[in-house]
Amino acid sequence: MLRMTDPGPGPIEAASARLLDWLGRTAGTAAHLSTAEQKSGGKPDSGVTVYPLEVRPARQTRGTGPREPYRFTVRFLVTGPLPALDRLLIAAVRAGEPEILLTAGDPALWQALGIPPRPALIVDLPAAVTFPELPAPPVLHPLKIEHIGRRTLAGTVVGPGDVPLAAVRVEVLGTTLTATTDAHGRFTVAGVPDTGEVRLRLAGRGRTFVAAVEPGGDIGGGPDGPDLILRCDLPTR
Repeated sequence: MLRMTDPGPGPIEAASARLLDWLGRTAGTAAHLSTAEQKSGGKPDSGVTVYPLEVRPARQTRGTGPREPYRFTVRFLVTGPLPALDRLLIAAVRAGEPEILLTAGDPALWQALGIPPRPALIVDLPAAVTFPELPAPPVLHPLKIEHIGRRTLAGTVVGPGDVPLAAVRVEVLGTTLTATTDAHGRFTVAGVPDTGEVRLRLAGRGRTFVAAVEPGGDIGGGPDGPDLILRCDLPTR
């Protein structure tokens, strides 16, 4: 069985309440939702009358964080005495909200409402369905801080005949660390995570190579190990 609980006013009901509150404060007369259709030729209600017309989709937004609300627009037809409509229109235009549309002259609309045509405004109010924030799961185990050592890679990039290659870009894959070889083909990259095999991408002269450097004290730039010698068949010119 589907059990329903009362979550309070929904977004459409809340939008209607906001509109009635604004109308009552701005029009200088009472405002109310239409509760029954008026027969054609009947006497207009006193004050400002609001007819909910439709719910219209709005452009949705997406993000990488919590789920964005589902957004839509509730459209209302507002009728009333001309002085009240004047005050509403002027206030909305000057404030920039709510959105007012002067397109209430469709005869089919009045026929559907069962009331004779009269001066009116159409008001669009934004509304949204929000998603509940999920609680963060509890931390069941003590946090562990793992220290990752870092080291410096130094070496030389050479081409055919062990000719040093200048202006070759050396990238440490999986990081933002890069270096460019000097006129002697040498490069130095500091702060490389010491977590195992290091993969380097060499790019130059329109070609790209990937080299894997095994872990250990001799991967280049260590206190006891020699510098790296990276050989590739890039042209020397």
